[in-house]
Amino acid sequence: MTRYEVPRGTHDILPSEQPLWQWVMGEMQDVAALYGYRRIDTPAFEDTDLIVRTSGGGSDVVQKETYTFADRGGRSLTLRPEATAPICRAYIQHGLQREPQPEKLYTIGPMWRYDRPQRGRYREHWQLSIEAIGTDDPAIDAEVIQLYTELLRRVGVTDYVLELNSIGDRNCRPAYVEQLAAWLDQHEQELDDEARAKRATSPLRVFDVKSERVQALLADAPKVGESLCDACREHFERVRECLDAYGVRYELTPALVRGLDYYARTTFEFKDEAIGAKDTICGGGRYDGLIEEIGGPPTPGIGFGAGIERLLLSIGAERAEPARADVFFVFEDCADRARVLPLLAELRRRGLRADMDYAGRSVKGQVTQAGRLGAGWTVIVDDGAATVRESGRPDFTVSLDELVDRISG
Repeated sequence: MTRYEVPRGTHDILPSEQPLWQWVMGEMQDVAALYGYRRIDTPAFEDTDLIVRTSGGGSDVVQKETYTFADRGGRSLTLRPEATAPICRAYIQHGLQREPQPEKLYTIGPMWRYDRPQRGRYREHWQLSIEAIGTDDPAIDAEVIQLYTELLRRVGVTDYVLELNSIGDRNCRPAYVEQLAAWLDQHEQELDDEARAKRATSPLRVFDVKSERVQALLADAPKVGESLCDACREHFERVRECLDAYGVRYELTPALVRGLDYYARTTFEFKDEAIGAKDTICGGGRYDGLIEEIGGPPTPGIGFGAGIERLLLSIGAERAEPARADVFFVFEDCADRARVLPLLAELRRRGLRADMDYAGRSVKGQVTQAGRLGAGWTVIVDDGAATVRESGRPDFTVSLDELVDRISG
């Protein structure tokens, strides 16, 4: 018989793991609300053209990682690889630009990218996405970054590095790209195949090459920060001033460009070594031309995507909790189980986790199961009465009619 398993690059979130997941997502929702961000949820798939136009046709996301398919009507659709483009599409479609700006939005949900699976990296993975749309104020850049540091503080993650850069805008970046392209042409023989392919689509993408040899070569390449126009330089200085005021530590990383076409000015990544090597747990930046690219008015914005699986590795994802019970019913052979069912329901209505045996265990086995579940009250039912055991207190016997009030009163 065929033994089915989850598709490669996906994973089940087991019941024992759910408390940790729910706690982390709860902290994400609480922090987002404290900073004034409202929840938005978009479909799991979008028109393929939206993803291509925003990510860039030559990006790794589009070239190698998207899950694209034709539906029964012949429309090309793509599972969302990230949340920024879908949220910007919704911003335009539903006229959110007519609301007071900036529009501060967040979502938590699964994303899909075809990539080589490894620890903390899945083809279906969950992300928190934070987006602030409708202002180019450097203070909002700093707020978005500081928001994630606050989330890390709440979940107890301290061993991380924040890398920060500015990649300029459409006014000053073209001149830098031309300068970089000329330098790459001079060193073309020293590049590997991956670097040459990325250089052919966009010279900036060579900084995403994984090869340590190529990265060492690129250390001598022209830096985008040296080509910033006055407006971009001033914007970045003010972002840094705001981060300094927040007390956020960061490292300036001149080669940090991010991998999607829509980024401009501020870019950043949070990295730690929980996955076994220093890797990104959160990345984002400013995307001032994105909404205009997909048919909206010129609208600045900034945001980030933060993987939940990777964050769990940082805080100790192996920590799992067993099933728990507040009250567990144990039945003697003479007990009327049907008589207890309404009591079970009433205890649950009053907010207590109540359960009983469904596996045909002996009385001794039922008592053992109550211990496994950490039951605060073990209720041993015989003919019309119950003996209640509570740790640290003497047993007492009570009629079934009085049981619920005695326990929950």
